[in-house]
Amino acid sequence: MICISTRGQAPAVPFRQAVVAGLAPDGGLYVPVTWERRPAGWWEGLRGAPFQDVAVAMAQSLLGDEFHEGELATLIRGALNFPIPIVQLDETLQAVELFHGPTFAFKDVGARTLARLLSHLDLSAEAPGAKVDAHDHPLTVLVATSGDTGSAVAQAFGGVPGTRVVVLYPEGQVSQVQEAQFTTLGGNVTAVAVAGTFDDCQRLAKMAFADGALRQRVRLTSANSISLGRLVPQMFYYAYAALQSPAESRVVISVPSGNFGNLAAGVMAWRMGVPIAGLIAATNVNDTVPRYLATGVYEPRPSVATVANAMDVGAPSNFERLSWLFGGDRAAMQAMIAANVHSDDDVRRAIARLHRRYGYVADPHTAIAYLGTQAPQHRSTPALEHLFLSTAHPAKFAETVEPAIGQAVPMPPALADALARPRLVERIGPSLAELANLL
Repeated sequence: MICISTRGQAPAVPFRQAVVAGLAPDGGLYVPVTWERRPAGWWEGLRGAPFQDVAVAMAQSLLGDEFHEGELATLIRGALNFPIPIVQLDETLQAVELFHGPTFAFKDVGARTLARLLSHLDLSAEAPGAKVDAHDHPLTVLVATSGDTGSAVAQAFGGVPGTRVVVLYPEGQVSQVQEAQFTTLGGNVTAVAVAGTFDDCQRLAKMAFADGALRQRVRLTSANSISLGRLVPQMFYYAYAALQSPAESRVVISVPSGNFGNLAAGVMAWRMGVPIAGLIAATNVNDTVPRYLATGVYEPRPSVATVANAMDVGAPSNFERLSWLFGGDRAAMQAMIAANVHSDDDVRRAIARLHRRYGYVADPHTAIAYLGTQAPQHRSTPALEHLFLSTAHPAKFAETVEPAIGQAVPMPPALADALARPRLVERIGPSLAELANLL
């Protein structure tokens, strides 16, 4: 897989180099230069197959020119060694549960695969311009998180030789459980509370990657959804979910969307030929992309805090990748992606409704994905099979979920253990100078 930058000002590189670099030297996001669209018969051969089999087949199709077949299969199966249940709620509505990995969030799929890819690759294969000796300095995995990314990346890379993880998060704006999962690990994981919003954290990370002088001193890579190595494995569950439905189904998948990496992975899966009839970008009141789809004007705004904090993003990084995937054609994007926006009150009511109607307990982000499927333009077409991505365990957001359903949500032991451990936190202001000094 040869990769280029969305901004077109960086050299083309193989996938493995794009993974290690994270962000392209021109500040753009890496994308495959061409898409190998698999024929319908290839996908039919995978219909009904287990998730790991679908993942291995797709990985070998996409990356087989850069990885030995047996090694790649072992890597994928080792990373994705947890189930992805699909729960049938009614005749045309299903929940795709992506939170059964070690940190109880969908980010485990991308983070665990990326960690194994990086540990497998020659980590001295830096992006053009990097001059730090790989033998003397660890590879620093710099990640900004609005919630679940931090814990997934920290636990995926925890203890991996030759790496350290630096997690930037907005102080006071992630849930207690989320914070406990990445601030209590120590070792090669450093948690950094930033006095600002997630947009500030994301801006700092991008500035660090673009700082040539800093990258002369620190070996940096990304584990945010700006990394193509995070998004490729997320393509796998789109294919798996779509291929569990009968061949005649027209599958529409609703995606809770904040930084839009998850949705970008869905678009990439569709471009590869996965039989998806449409995607729904369901957001909270941070509605930058829905406004663009409605008006044609891309106008980022400061993020607003909501009960679905992982989606509190005012300037989504992956809009640039989405725009590239559609050739900058808004009409083409509108033809594939519907968008709708939901308030905190909508979310609380949806959590209660899912529990009352189906006995299903959803976290706030999952509730937004469910709401995406309920928009009149989607439910008015009976031929459609609606799936929504269930992205986090509800116990991670008990402060919102429990009042909505009127009962306690059992806490998995691993989350309870994290809450009981002491927190280890560095603190900085939202400035590159302070981050560079810490790095």
